[in-house]
Amino acid sequence: MLRIALALFYVALSTPALAQITGSLPPATPSLKREISVASDLVRIGDLIDNAGERARVPIFRSPDLGQTGTVSAERVIEAVRAHGFTVVETSGVSEVAVTRLSRLISVKDLEAQIAAALAGQSGLGEAKDISVVIERDARPLHLESSLPAELKPTRVFYDPRSARFDVTFEAPGSVAARRLPLRYVGTAIETREAAMLMRPLNRSEVVKASDIVIERRPKAELRNDVVSTSEAAVGLAARRPLAAGEPLRPGDLMKPELVQRNEAVTLVYQAPGLVLTIRGKALESGAQGDAINVLNLQSKRTLQGTVSGAGEVTIAAIMPRAAAQGSAAPSQPAADPPRSE
Repeated sequence: MLRIALALFYVALSTPALAQITGSLPPATPSLKREISVASDLVRIGDLIDNAGERARVPIFRSPDLGQTGTVSAERVIEAVRAHGFTVVETSGVSEVAVTRLSRLISVKDLEAQIAAALAGQSGLGEAKDISVVIERDARPLHLESSLPAELKPTRVFYDPRSARFDVTFEAPGSVAARRLPLRYVGTAIETREAAMLMRPLNRSEVVKASDIVIERRPKAELRNDVVSTSEAAVGLAARRPLAAGEPLRPGDLMKPELVQRNEAVTLVYQAPGLVLTIRGKALESGAQGDAINVLNLQSKRTLQGTVSGAGEVTIAAIMPRAAAQGSAAPSQPAADPPRSE
């Protein structure tokens, strides 16, 4: 029993918890980091060294420019922290530390979007999403302090609708870096619209497929108001006339596909409650699904009117005799040519 108790005593002494209570565990050795990111313009000891303790907030280097990455050698770091009492620093094979300065990036595309937002509604311009902006003088991305919002504040906005030229100046409230940056932009801005453009020529009556069109933005001044703007509005319809490639589609250019052609042999379908009969006929007009056209009953040689119900098919609605009023047995005459067996 005594031997077991002594064994448990030695195990207890070896645990970290007891070692911390007794103060026998040495403090963690400061160690060098391989790469860091900082938001401030100063690099502090704690940024470069793990387990830096109470001296972690002491600045020792300047940070790179916003959005940039620089390196500092391990020897230089160790020399700089030695003056603050760090006599031992574990490098673990690290020869240099990569230091990245965090920033809020505003790309050229973001700048164009913010200029469009500033110009929206100016001198007849529409919504920002419909304004195409081209910046002159080699616009470059902006790097601002990471704590700032990405939106700039326009302080001067000018637009000439005759030349389509703009002159816009921004500011970035609270940014020290922005004070050294030119935030005035000039260029051109035009209002655009989405248009369905043909990728290949189409013959009359040829059906539009999804692969035949592409949606592009074009200057509003080049387009009519009735331009087709979505692929859904064109796919499945047919060309009303020959159409050239690269031509914007308009509703008047398209029609429902013609399922029956003029002078084409068709099937005439007579329908009545409980009765369906078919007979040969000839289309006297072209027509799409649901169109009313004139057809010729080849058996009776009579001209009838029917509704295009499918490819090469025209339905004739047979009118049944009306019930005799007050018991009269006199039948009424059908309006359509009654079918006869062939």
